[in-house]
Amino acid sequence: MKELINIEERKPIWIALSEFYLDTELQELDFRYIASKIMESPYSLNKVKEINKYEVFPVLQPNLLDVAGVWAGFDEDWLVENIKNSLEKRSVIKKLKIESSYLTYKWMCKDYWEKLEKTYNQLKK
Repeated sequence: MKELINIEERKPIWIALSEFYLDTELQELDFRYIASKIMESPYSLNKVKEINKYEVFPVLQPNLLDVAGVWAGFDEDWLVENIKNSLEKRSVIKKLKIESSYLTYKWMCKDYWEKLEKTYNQLKK
């Protein structure tokens, strides 16, 4: 059975996590923004990592492999529609492909996740 997703709750998380997939170097202010969006959401950091892996990563990861990837920010409507479409077309096979692809490419955002977790924990104190 598919998980029911509240799009309005997810949208700020999707938009914040999309920063990880821009063709730019994130700064401390970016991590503070993303951490604050997570704290404002009903989701734990671990749930946000899962949202990233299964919802944001499949749609945006190709941007990091593009020679001239998006760097100024993704259009929010485009992002939401593409994530929704990806989720609607999700099958067991597609989920396995995501798992495999994530294992291959998660290193590209590993440093960002470490910085985000540190910033998140600091803001939580």
